[in-house]
Amino acid sequence: MVAFALNPIRMLRGILTASLLSLMSLEVFTTAVLSKPPAASVETKLKVPSTMAYAPFNTSRYLKVPPNFSVSVYARINKARFMAVAPNGDLLVSQPSTGKVLIVRPNGNKDPIISDFVTGLRKPHDIVFHKIENTTYIYISETHQINRFIYKSGDLIAKNRQIVVTGLPDSSTRELKGSYGHELKNIALDANHKLYVSIASRCNACKEDTVSTPKRGAIYQYNGNGTNQRLFAQGLRNAEGLAFLPSTNDLWVAVNNRDNIAYPFKDNSGNYGKIIPSYVDNHPPEELTRVRDGGNYGWPFCNPNPDTSTGVNNMPFDRDYEFNANGSVNCNAMDRISKGIQAHSAPLGLTFLQNTKFPSLYSSGVVAGLHGSWNRQKKTGYKIAYFPWNSTTKTLEEEMDLVNGWLVPATQEVWGRPVDMAVDLQGNLLISDDYSGTIYKLSYNYGS
Repeated sequence: MVAFALNPIRMLRGILTASLLSLMSLEVFTTAVLSKPPAASVETKLKVPSTMAYAPFNTSRYLKVPPNFSVSVYARINKARFMAVAPNGDLLVSQPSTGKVLIVRPNGNKDPIISDFVTGLRKPHDIVFHKIENTTYIYISETHQINRFIYKSGDLIAKNRQIVVTGLPDSSTRELKGSYGHELKNIALDANHKLYVSIASRCNACKEDTVSTPKRGAIYQYNGNGTNQRLFAQGLRNAEGLAFLPSTNDLWVAVNNRDNIAYPFKDNSGNYGKIIPSYVDNHPPEELTRVRDGGNYGWPFCNPNPDTSTGVNNMPFDRDYEFNANGSVNCNAMDRISKGIQAHSAPLGLTFLQNTKFPSLYSSGVVAGLHGSWNRQKKTGYKIAYFPWNSTTKTLEEEMDLVNGWLVPATQEVWGRPVDMAVDLQGNLLISDDYSGTIYKLSYNYGS
């Protein structure tokens, strides 16, 4: 009788335990599903003020965005490149073609007010606000040097200029004889007030950059005042986007990789050493990678291979046929690339969304501006890519589109090329476009 009486209790315990485990599994599953934000899926008409409705906005334009987002034209700035939001909400925008950095100020419901913040620079490019002790600086890169200006909230023009780094190579450098394909400079500063400067390659691929002084295809570190230059990392052909993972000193970069790569495999295809368009289309991938002190990321001797079991994650290297066919450079000794992006996408700006007011579903991730291809049989890029950040593994998860539509697939028409992104104080994502000359505003519609 005792045994008979216990059985229902055991059965009830079993049912409750199973139910509890099912609920826990459901919770984990639901959390996992909900934690992945939706990608761009809604074709949305671009909102354009009548004062800005000139080409390419003299006809209706559409961008694909995630649900509950809208997108509008915020300002028109010819050949707008990199951006930074000031502590008071003003927006600085570089315009290398005119030697200016512009300031864009909100103006209520009217068009923003655009004026010159600083002029007379040599192709200014990247802009970073950085506070050291009680002083806020604006660092602005030129092709040949790095400046910083002391900033006070509300400043409308640059003041108290200090030139902190000089002698950077550009097209005026004697040995380069007026030719430097990637002379624009990108910068970042870490929590210890160290300044990082990307010195990109002068070429598609060449050995000369690896033995020049300073090395090109490299990143150098300085103190915030420009002293104590040292090589930080190399083998990075053209690191455009430099950004630190918030609350860390982990430097991440977006890299434009080489073009017209020769087929590197001695297989039965007969393609060894040839330029095969179908291979060039997808090789080597562009790079989005964490950069360590002392790292070497392979260029121009080793190219990341996206065709193994790990796909675009932590990619092994192939020997470059042109510069390393005999394996004189050990590709196994190179630092692997964290994440690959479709070849020829041309990633430029890189912006982490942590510690911003961008919608929380997306605020643990990073966005990259994919400027778009010029030498691929079928065009690629022309969009804002989003990578969720996995805080457990400290890796980037699968790429998804946040905004696309600047390339019209059916016609292959291109009407915009995104460059950089910045989050304003209200949580909107501002996007620069140097092709149409536009600053867009991507906004989340709360309550919709």
